[in-house]
Formats: sequence, structure tokens, C-alpha cells
Amino acid sequence: MHEELNNFTRNEVWTLEARPKGARVIGTKWVFRNKQDDEGNIVRNKARLVAKGYSQVEGINFGETFAPVARLEAIRFLVAYASHHDMKLYQMDVKSAFLNGYINELVYVEQPPGFEDPNHPNHVYRLSKALYGLKQAPRAWYERFRDFLIEKGFTIGRVDTTLFIKKTDNDLFVCQVYVDDTIFGSTNEEYCTEFGKMMAKEFEMSMIGELTFFLGFQIKQLREGTFIYQEKYTRDLLKRFKMDDCKPIETPMATNIKLDPDESGIKVDQTLYRSMIGSLLYLCASRPDIMLSVCLCARFQTDPKESHLTAVKRILRYLKHTPSIGLWYPKGASFELLGYTDSDFAGCRVERKSTSGGCYLLGRSLVLWSSKKQNCVSLSTAEAEYIVAGSSCAQLLYMWQTLKDYGDPLLCDNESAVKLTNNPVQHSRTKHIDIRHHFIRDHVAKGDILLRNVGTKEQLADIFTKPLDESNFCRLRGELNVLDARTIM
Repeated sequence: MHEELNNFTRNEVWTLEARPKGARVIGTKWVFRNKQDDEGNIVRNKARLVAKGYSQVEGINFGETFAPVARLEAIRFLVAYASHHDMKLYQMDVKSAFLNGYINELVYVEQPPGFEDPNHPNHVYRLSKALYGLKQAPRAWYERFRDFLIEKGFTIGRVDTTLFIKKTDNDLFVCQVYVDDTIFGSTNEEYCTEFGKMMAKEFEMSMIGELTFFLGFQIKQLREGTFIYQEKYTRDLLKRFKMDDCKPIETPMATNIKLDPDESGIKVDQTLYRSMIGSLLYLCASRPDIMLSVCLCARFQTDPKESHLTAVKRILRYLKHTPSIGLWYPKGASFELLGYTDSDFAGCRVERKSTSGGCYLLGRSLVLWSSKKQNCVSLSTAEAEYIVAGSSCAQLLYMWQTLKDYGDPLLCDNESAVKLTNNPVQHSRTKHIDIRHHFIRDHVAKGDILLRNVGTKEQLADIFTKPLDESNFCRLRGELNVLDARTIM
């Protein structure tokens, strides 16, 4: 607690003043936390003074609050890019990062509980910089960090404003920021050393080292490639829901399962069910093999029944069988941008809507995937496939802009959908399709996207649209380079 308050003094965060009449003063409180490494060992005990930001009033205590946050696929994109270009990634942690951000509003906070000034117990602090808990704190820190890097010659990514790039001759330096956590790497190791020194000179650092544990992801940078997995998170999840001694099973969902509202079923604890779904959804960030089953179960959170809970527990039993599975990003593979799209037809038993599935790879590195119920009811398989191709086009264009690449293929296993993008004729089977799904045709005509048909057996997105038997499930899982850590390390 003393160390935290010393940070306030060094960063000139606030000034003690007499309480102004009629001023709105925000309360403060202490938050205590144990920081752990990727093995679950406590590495630091942390005390943080935070403001009770929920009592702030817009227009008085804060104005604009939006701050860009890196998408998880952007993190995977960077890891895949670094692995392919043989770049070692590092991470850094700025000590009390938010205390470095300047704020423009007039904000008063109460004195820290237990550390009131004995001579001025009724005085309050006027803030010059942001405090954790304030609504504008993330934005203030991002602007300070952004302005500092721009001043040092960095440029911001065209589509991802949390990505900072600097090119010198033939060398590249990249930096990705996620709130107050930062990842960086370069094709020249000397630039990483210089960047660390530059940051330490401007900000007080608590850690700079090789990237090993980030946002719950365990990351192993090996000579042959990089492996991302969440084994610690998986084991903690199983223990939390008392499934650590359950019987393992080989697939997350049975092939014959048909989930519906189950009106006559026995109700279960909604809080428990939602908690399980929320935990599993975060695990999907490195486990595409459970994406479909988790998303199907997530549709019944408003009124979960025993049959739905049984389906969720089967996913946990599958995780018990495969706790160390993750994403393998090999070095030396091709680096073309490739997307696979697939859709079932009227698979939802409640609304008869189809499920879209897609996966997007940089060579052999899977960086983005999705499984989502479509917004409208499709009248044919061609329409269902065409809709998912249109939405996947937008994802590929986002990745293409980031990669600054050109002409990468999008693979779709429905021949009618492929013909629709090349044939502008509207006929009875397709004239009802919403205009928003037709923008893929424009990009195909421009040459931005190449749409090709792929056989169903080679359709990697199949795993995101329907439950599969063990043989096909394991085959597709391997094709996506979703491997077990024990086979790599």
C-alpha cells in the first residue's frame, strides 16, 4: 500500500486541497490481488487504490471514455506473424500504467482509507492524472502511450489502432497494446533492447521479459514454432465446477444431439449455468475445437434445463480428456491468407435458422474462427452458404488490410454459393437474399477475394457448424493445427 502511494507521489498524480463547496467528490477504496505466473505460483502481492468510478457523472467528472482494445485475434495474428518471421516476442508491464495518463476534467477524490492526512482530514485530492477505476482512465493511458510512440517515429496500424509499427531499412518492429499490457518484437533483437530502455526511461516498469503468460494464455516460443494454450485455466475451470474427477470423453458433443428449449425439462441454477458458459467462452480463445458446442449451449442461458446442463458437462468431460490442447504456429510454412466457410441448413430446432462457421489461417496458423447462428431464415442451402461467405469476406478484408497482402483465396464448399458471386442473374431461388450479403460479389469482381469450391472432406470449417463423430472431429482438429502440448514440448 505504501509502494502504491509512493507511485502517486513520483507520478505527481494529485494535489491535496481544501474540499470545494458543492464539488462532487468520488470515493476511493483499496483492492488487493495476488499475481500468478503460468504455473499458478504467486509472484507478487499487489495493492491498488481505485476510484469508485460508478459514482461519476457524465459531463461533470468525465467526457469521452472510449479506448481502443486489441482483439484477441489481433494477438494471435501477431504471434503467428512473429513465429513465421522467426521473431521472438517480449512483454512488458508498466507499473501503475493508468497513473501516467493525463485527464482534462476537474475530478476530486477522497483521501485513501487508512492514509488520511492527520492535519487536514477533511481535505480532498484534485487529480492531474488518471486513477484506476475512473471511466476515462483507459483512454487517458492509451493517448499518453500513443503520443509517446508517435513522437518516437512509430506509425499506427490502418485498421488496428492498438498496433504500432516502425520500419528501419529492412527490419521491422511491432508493438501491440492491450489496455496496460504490451507485447513487442522485432526482426532485429537490438531494437527490442533499445525499445525496453526507451520505455524504462519514460515510464516506471515492473517487468520486461520474454512472452510466456499473457491474458491467461500460456505461450511457448520454441525453435520449431510457437504454441498457445490454456492448460492452467482449463484445470482451474474443472476444479471450480467440481469436474476435476469426472470421466473423460473423446468429443465435446454427441453427433445425434438436438438441443431445444426442453419446455418440460427440469430447471437448473441459472447463475451456475451462465457462469459455466462464460468461462468456456473465454477458453474458446485458444480452443476452436469446443467453439460450436459452447455456442450451441449458450443459446439457452435464459432458461437452462437439465438437458442443457448435461451438454455443458460433456464439454467439461472432453476438457478433462484434452486439458493441454492448444494452437500450434509452425515456422517456415507458407504465409498466404486463407479462409474456409461452411453452413448447415436450418439446424436450429427453435427458429430453423442456419449456423455459420468459418476459420481463417495465415498459412498453417489458425488465427480466427467463428460459429454463429444466422440472423435470418434461409430458404435454401445455397442461401445459407452465400450468407456465411459474405460475412467471411468482411473478416478476410480486415485481415488482408492488416497484412497488406492481396488476392488470397476464400474457400467455400457450396458450388451454388460460388456461382452466385460470379453470376449477377437474380432468379427465384436468390432474389430474396438481403442486399447486404451481396457485397462479396463486388469484391470478387474487383479481385480482392478469390472464391473457390472445396470438397466437403477438405472443408476445415465443418467443425464449426455441426457435431462430428470422433474420427472426423479429430481429423479436422489436427488439420487446424490444434494439437496437444505433449506432442510438441
